Amino acid sequence: MTTMAQESPAVPLAAPADGAGPRGIDDEVRRAELAAFLRSRRERITPEQVGLPRGPRRRTPGLRREEVALRAAVGVTWYTWLEQGRDIQVSVQVLDAIARALLLDRAERAHLFALANAADPLPNAEPVGVPPGLRLMLEQLEPIPACVQNARYDILAYNRTYKHLICDLDALPPEERNCLWLYFTNVNWYTDAVDRQETKRAMAAKFRAAMADHLAEPAWKCLLKRLQDASPEFREMWERHEVVPPTANRQRTFRHARVGLLNLDYTNLWTGPHPGTRVLVFTPTDDETHARLRRLLELVRAEEG
Repeated sequence: MTTMAQESPAVPLAAPADGAGPRGIDDEVRRAELAAFLRSRRERITPEQVGLPRGPRRRTPGLRREEVALRAAVGVTWYTWLEQGRDIQVSVQVLDAIARALLLDRAERAHLFALANAADPLPNAEPVGVPPGLRLMLEQLEPIPACVQNARYDILAYNRTYKHLICDLDALPPEERNCLWLYFTNVNWYTDAVDRQETKRAMAAKFRAAMADHLAEPAWKCLLKRLQDASPEFREMWERHEVVPPTANRQRTFRHARVGLLNLDYTNLWTGPHPGTRVLVFTPTDDETHARLRRLLELVRAEEG
């Protein structure tokens, strides 16, 4: 198993104290608070919650340290030092892995990153950077599915038809609203797309090409680690080192559970001079698909009351 204990750390667990001297008492308090927080979160999780057998000799309340380390793919000694409040450094990728291993909610995750004096690389619950006019345009395009994505495949905004094109996006945690993540980990996304294997391969290759401009950015490294940990298929595709440039147009086919087969042309409309944030519009290639999209929007409106 690959561990993160030898990784070059990105941030210290606490900021340097004021002045030129060594770290001060505030850093010790921060590390102690982080250690106590990690222990409390670990002890509240039962083995059954994460698919582990309890066993007859378990005395530890909640999970053992080595079980958390295994779930987070970090070294046991390194994680133990973290819980002991040792003066060590930690990358945001490791903090992200620990947050997932401990099943932290959004507030707890924010607290973890604050104690570690690090910026959370995952998107906020309310994405910023999508102006009201662009959101209005998405709404006016209905029943044509449309969304706004960034170069990392984060889904920043979408209309009602796109929301229900494959699954209910509103039902997903904000950090999972990423097309690359969904294609490799969400069963609905990778089964309802008829051309899923070709799409997965192309997306992995486009992600590798785009990442060349973002190698030092924590959000990109964090997403890459999550995908490699969660999907052996992505890991295998990533190791091929294939690269594909962004494309403006392509045809896609979805098998929708409620309205049937949807044949769509999707078009990328970049919002700036360079490939990055873009509007994706999925236009029907035939009248039958157009009618099915109208039917889907009618169903969504009826459910909204």
